[in-house]
Amino acid sequence: MSPRPVLLAAAVSVALCGTASAQESEAATIRTDRANATYTIGSGARIAERLPAPTDTSDVELQPRVVGWTGDRVPVAPEGFTVTKYADGLDYPRWLHQLENGDVLVSEARTAPQEDQTEVLDRSRAYGPSANRITLLRDTDGDGTPDVREVFATDLNQPFGMLQQGEWLYIAVTDGLWRYPYTAGQTRLEGEGEKILDLPAGGYNNHWTRNVVANADGSKLYVTVGSASNVGEYGMDEEARRAAILEINPDGSGERIFASGLRNPNGVDWEPTTGAMWTAVNERDEIGDDLVPDYITRVQDGGFYGWPYAYYGQNVDTRIQPPRPDLAEKTLVPDFAVGSHTSAMSLNFYQGEQFPALYRGGAFVALHGSWNRRSFAGYKVLYVPFENGTPTGEAQTFLSGFITNDAGPDVYGRPTHIYGLRDGSLLLTDDAGDTVWRVAYTGG
Repeated sequence: MSPRPVLLAAAVSVALCGTASAQESEAATIRTDRANATYTIGSGARIAERLPAPTDTSDVELQPRVVGWTGDRVPVAPEGFTVTKYADGLDYPRWLHQLENGDVLVSEARTAPQEDQTEVLDRSRAYGPSANRITLLRDTDGDGTPDVREVFATDLNQPFGMLQQGEWLYIAVTDGLWRYPYTAGQTRLEGEGEKILDLPAGGYNNHWTRNVVANADGSKLYVTVGSASNVGEYGMDEEARRAAILEINPDGSGERIFASGLRNPNGVDWEPTTGAMWTAVNERDEIGDDLVPDYITRVQDGGFYGWPYAYYGQNVDTRIQPPRPDLAEKTLVPDFAVGSHTSAMSLNFYQGEQFPALYRGGAFVALHGSWNRRSFAGYKVLYVPFENGTPTGEAQTFLSGFITNDAGPDVYGRPTHIYGLRDGSLLLTDDAGDTVWRVAYTGG
């Protein structure tokens, strides 16, 4: 699902958190995530057999109130890990990309407000004027903290995903994909850009986000486009080329729908042992606290994942009229559920060598957090173990401490993009906290 407006406090102060050492073999250093396990976290096939009946929760709304990080408070990691501020004072940082020379780009953008959100604008920074920029961060001495910070690009139309491919830099904005010439080391976007792909702009709540990734040899690019609605309430003509992952050539030609029925896919990464594409998907709202689970799944070429007609296989959403039994019948069951309404924003397959073996090869998943639920869900980063390209075992809480309690409404921040740096550490954007966190293993 995608969250409605959040309430945001002032900028947070710099804080460091050191944790004690832990042995790699000690499973006790990992907190197994059993929250909502009855229905919504675990193997997609198992969850599909245990889903509750839908109920009307269109009037359920528990909005987070962001109070910010104060004092020495930081997200909580397992023993042996240290969480520090990589950058703060940003303006709603959403997505990350590390360039080939090691520089890190951060896109900063917000959701455009609707006419009925005047009150929200008075108290929140999630909806409102958007920075529409990209900031460059450079760590020249390798100490894990950037000492160069430059405004890399401005006046973009809600930038989100970024990708360097050799001498080209791709920037995905809400209404298209742009390509710019790029020279290693430049600190400002230069030259004439070219819009190589038009995209339908905007979308339901935060569905304006557009991500871009490339396959292993760079011969194809993949662009994510979320739905225009919750469940097609504006008519399916509005959903053309949406709720999908599009495939194109590097020059923007050859567009085709690679996979569809994905209500709001944001994060995309490649599973390292099989090379398969995986995505994190926000599912639909307003049919129950425990429906429908957000998920991560391998993306099959030509696969249909149900939206809006069905979910988790042949579970038909009766709100959609007229029904499409032909599409419901072909709906794929996602591989792994990560909790209902958790807002699964991103995933990263860890391929570094810094973390203990326990965390290698699996997927870290950032859960932005719920609003259409009677108690909070999400607001954390999970680790999902993998073996031979398939999730195994239970999801484990890796980063927590973003909320004061499950009843809400106060939260310190919201996990957004989890991203692996080449030094083996992880970065996490916290859009509500205007911060990028760095997670490093420092234990023995």
